[in-house]
Amino acid sequence: MRRRQFLQAVAAALGLPAASRAATPVPELRGLRASNGGRPFAGDGPRLTTINPRRTARRSALIRFSLTGRARVRLEVVRTDTIRVGKPLAEVVWTAERTFPAGAHAVAWRPPRDLQPRTYQVRAVVSAGGRRRTYGVHRPGGKVTAPVVRVLGVEVALTKTGYAPGEPTDLQIASDSPSLEVQVFHYAGPERFVERDLRTNGVAVTPPAHVDWRAHRDAPSRLRFLRAGEWRSGLYFVRARADDGNVGYAPFILRPRTLGEHRVAVVLSTNTWQAYNFHDADGDGWGDSWYVSSSTRSVDISRPFLDFGVPFRFRDWDLAFVAWLNRTGKQVDFLSDDDVEGAGTGDRLRRAYDLVVFPGHAEYVTSRGLEIVERYRALGGSLLFLSANNFFCRVRRDGRRLVREKLWRDLGKPESALVGVQYVASDYGQRQGPFVVRGADSARWVFEGTGLENGSSFGRYGIELDARSAASPPGTTLLAEIKDLMGAGRSAEMTYYETPAGAKVFAAGVLNFAASIDDPRVSRLVDNVWARLAPLSR
Repeated sequence: MRRRQFLQAVAAALGLPAASRAATPVPELRGLRASNGGRPFAGDGPRLTTINPRRTARRSALIRFSLTGRARVRLEVVRTDTIRVGKPLAEVVWTAERTFPAGAHAVAWRPPRDLQPRTYQVRAVVSAGGRRRTYGVHRPGGKVTAPVVRVLGVEVALTKTGYAPGEPTDLQIASDSPSLEVQVFHYAGPERFVERDLRTNGVAVTPPAHVDWRAHRDAPSRLRFLRAGEWRSGLYFVRARADDGNVGYAPFILRPRTLGEHRVAVVLSTNTWQAYNFHDADGDGWGDSWYVSSSTRSVDISRPFLDFGVPFRFRDWDLAFVAWLNRTGKQVDFLSDDDVEGAGTGDRLRRAYDLVVFPGHAEYVTSRGLEIVERYRALGGSLLFLSANNFFCRVRRDGRRLVREKLWRDLGKPESALVGVQYVASDYGQRQGPFVVRGADSARWVFEGTGLENGSSFGRYGIELDARSAASPPGTTLLAEIKDLMGAGRSAEMTYYETPAGAKVFAAGVLNFAASIDDPRVSRLVDNVWARLAPLSR
């Protein structure tokens, strides 16, 4: 007799309960799936169903399963993937728990009307005899083992990041509304119409157009619109609003008709927008972002943005600065990352602009983009970086996909050779501190009129930090620093340098610098730098 059989026999002889003699197996849960109980939406199948809590036809998700024996089952609907500080990687948004007999069962999830449109994972925890088993846990990029519920709002995407004046624009819209109201807003644009959009603070530049969408309620479809009138170069949003209150946006940059209409270009970092986009295009319940899984090597740049169409951290990186441009009357051309490459050569970019401004986190750059900007600087073109972690990673375009490759510093192109500083640390904003002025004597013009002098402190900054390296250009001047903010030697440095060709380069050294531009001291500092780098543009 084997040892296990002997112990079981002893337990039986002593009259111990069966649970003590041998572990009771947990009943199996089989066929875990979900449906909306009505018409499927494009892409729906056994592992994906689409619902809309604001409509009757797709109001709820019906979660089905069967049990091989009596057990207690807890069903959970889980929101995944967030890099916001203080929030877990996965958050349970709904739970239902009760005891079921053996056999087939169905439980309805009826989410609230205001639940964020996105995908959610379903998982089940089966308990019996003091033991339990979990179904439906899968990691990003892994095999999908449980249902995913897509809560549909209005998804709006554009096929390109930037357009020329008068160029037709194709919208890709997913909505099960019978009708849509489509309107275009210009962020900080001329007030031709009185309506402002509360989510983007944009000013309407078209009246609302009412679109019959009854033929497209079960699949995404394209809508072409033509821009009327002469809109100035800038940042625009297309807004599509359904009759149930759902709304979606698609941002785009309208470049000038000809490069160089103004002597300063502002580049909005559209590659980075998509790198941080948590929209789940493949329906596995995880956002298709490089910040969810290292196994995600490419992203679709034509996806809608998750947060109702507004890019992640867009308000932090870009909106405050664009508002400042409008408030101070700065005349600039707006470009996307693709538009910089579209310039073709650094020579052409230099002929068009005295100054190129990167207000927000230009982290992901193609080989062509870097080559153009390097050549632009070599010809005396000036650069203004108002964020951190710029020109960090090489990417390439493969059709509609943006593919992540290697760090530029590992390819012999450290970003500090161009920017003056390079990425050294990040902590998602857990530690932040003020800049302390160090260069008021060596670069007095930077701080003129700010009231700041050596030893003065201002602001509260962090999130990601840049500092000088051995590759920084000769003569790179330290203007201000946040010493050892994220540990010994992990400081933020604000810098400035000039080249023999006449290029002037300023770098803020912290991720959230542009977000503080409403501070009068910061506004004056940036205005001083602007005047130095582009004296003819004021």
